[in-house]
Amino acid sequence: MARYVQNVLLNKPGDFVAFMMNDYLQKNGFSPSDWKGEPAFRAGDAMVEGYKYLKWGYDGSVLHIEAWLKGAFGKEMDLSGYIGCLQKKPFRESLEQLFNLMMQPVPMPGQPIYDMGGQPVPQPIPVRTVDNSSAASLALAFGIISLATAFIIPVCGILFGTLGVNRARLGGGSSKAKQAAVGRGLSIAGVIVAIVIWILNIVLNISTIL
Repeated sequence: MARYVQNVLLNKPGDFVAFMMNDYLQKNGFSPSDWKGEPAFRAGDAMVEGYKYLKWGYDGSVLHIEAWLKGAFGKEMDLSGYIGCLQKKPFRESLEQLFNLMMQPVPMPGQPIYDMGGQPVPQPIPVRTVDNSSAASLALAFGIISLATAFIIPVCGILFGTLGVNRARLGGGSSKAKQAAVGRGLSIAGVIVAIVIWILNIVLNISTIL
């Protein structure tokens, strides 16, 4: 088993940890899935970004996280090493951001507020949550670069397009979700154009030789 595994001592209320984890999963595009029959959360796609997986558990004091990518031939890839670094690095950094946010003090509830019938009204407790707005901005920038370079240097178009799709997924649940969506569209277009130009160049070279 090749996984990124972290055990973080928190000693925080279970509802706080569950809220933070659900917020992270939603903002990063994870949904319930399975890995070879093992329950897990999955994000990504099969064509450009690849699939990433996450499992978590909390026993009241220690947060247990397991994360990995789907590698070649369906094998697990951890979040270290050069191979797949374009997907590994942002995934690992997003988890590190989550761990830091988990360390914040849990605010105590304020004075209760009652409705007209004298019943207490639940009040939200403000906490700092995952912010991926910078990823949305990067997605837009990478998308523009990908499309611009696809016509000239196809490999750069594919590289920046992959980066753009990855950052767009991270920024999709942020306050700049529309920017992330535009970046994703441009990145995918850049990758497609780059592949088409690449194939045309190969065909032209072969026809010239023949």
